[in-house]
This record gives sequence, C-alpha cells and structure tokens, in this order.
Amino acid sequence: MGLFKRKQKQNRFILLLLQQAELTLEGFNILQEYMSQPDEKLAQRIREVEKEADEVRRILIDELNRTFVTPFDREDIFALSLTIDDMLDYAYTTVDEMEIFQAEPNDYLRRMVSLLHDAAMEIYRGVQRLGEHPGVANEHAVRAKALENRVEKVYREALAHLFTAPKTLDDIVVMLKLREIYRHLSNAADRGDEAANVIGDIVVKWL
Repeated sequence: MGLFKRKQKQNRFILLLLQQAELTLEGFNILQEYMSQPDEKLAQRIREVEKEADEVRRILIDELNRTFVTPFDREDIFALSLTIDDMLDYAYTTVDEMEIFQAEPNDYLRRMVSLLHDAAMEIYRGVQRLGEHPGVANEHAVRAKALENRVEKVYREALAHLFTAPKTLDDIVVMLKLREIYRHLSNAADRGDEAANVIGDIVVKWL
C-alpha cells in the first residue's frame, strides 16, 4: 500500500469517529428539544440517529478488522467508538423510558440534558482536533470531564429532591420512574467521561 493510500486509510478512522461524535451531538440536540416540548416526531428522530450511528460503528469495526496500520492504537479506536456510541444509546433509552413511563420533563432533566449536550460538543471537538492538534483535543477532553462532574452534581440534587417529595403512593410511583430516567442520564455522563479519558490517553501516547 502506497503512502497516500495508507494516509487515506488512517484518516478514515478519524473521519468515522468524527461522524459518530457528530451523530451523538445531533442526538443530544434532539433530546434538548424533546425536554422542552415532548413530541413523538422528536422521539422517532432520535431512534433514526441512533440507528445511523450504529451503522457507522459497524463500518468502523469492519475497517479496524481489515487494517494493519491504524493512526493510533486499535484498542483506543475501539474504546473511543464504543464510549461515543454508548452516550447516544443512553439518550435514546432516556426518551424510550420517558414514553413508556409517561414521564414529563422537569428542570432537573433539562439541566442534565443541557450539560450532556455541552459534553457531547466537547467530545466532538476533541475528536475533530485529534489528527492535527492533539493538545487542543486534550483541552476539549478536560472540559468534557468537568461537565460530567456537573451532571453528577445535578443528578445527586435530583435524587435528593425525589426522596424528600413523596407523600402518597402515586408520588412514590413517579419517584421510581424518574429515578430510572435520571440514572440513564448519569450513565450517559459516565460514558462521556470515559470517552474523554480515551482521548486523553491517545494524546499522551502521541506527545
């Protein structure tokens, strides 16, 4: 394989990761809209974005299995792809559970989703800068990790409010439903934090 073709192949992985990160960001854009005004059309759009992202990940793994030389460690490529995919999966399952439980958005959900959207943006920008500006990519990863901490703070506030609010059996049912939905968003933040860690690992190995 010539140098130009090898370079193309290496760039292909970054482009596929970037495509995944862009779709994840799009998913959180839609989720923000959903938290402002729940709508079945928005829920369906998230499902479609999640399926498209799954297809991109399948292509990336296929490329990974057929390529000897990669731009950085294949384990890091796989891990970054997985964690970005997981973020979007939790956005998708959040909407699914809200529909199943017939749960309405509240301020805690809106705050968590807003922070997760910002984290998805930082991950996207981190992947975008990996090829040419790894130091800048790491800065975005650090910001994503800080946002994960902020999501967890809101998550704890939301749980504390849940456990002080219930007065009736109906209140307890609502509490259990919301606790599950909050947990999905907390898990999304955890996966964003892990994606940021992988970006940081890649940068350390390069520098």
